[in-house]
Amino acid sequence: MSRDSIGEFESLVLLAILRVGEEAYGVPILEEIRQRTNRRILRPAVYVALRRLEEKGFVQGREGDASADRGGRPRRYFEVRPEGLAALRYARENLLSMWDGLEAVLDEV
Repeated sequence: MSRDSIGEFESLVLLAILRVGEEAYGVPILEEIRQRTNRRILRPAVYVALRRLEEKGFVQGREGDASADRGGRPRRYFEVRPEGLAALRYARENLLSMWDGLEAVLDEV
């Protein structure tokens, strides 16, 4: 996989960030994916994907205010950058292209 491509889980993380909006940090991103895919996702997997996406330049993180309930640590909020949107579109186009014409084959199985 090239630096500019994204896998299925990275796609899910990007889509979850878009759905959650301005309050997109680890836990709401995780919950959005769990709720919409009915998959068992572990929290560390989301943080690893966020770090990879940030390294690729597909998301941008920003620190929120520190809070006492988090031991003084700030939350890290994420937004999808234009490069991330382009990667999502490219992944979607490729997937749809692979599906094209297979409906009849799948109906036979």
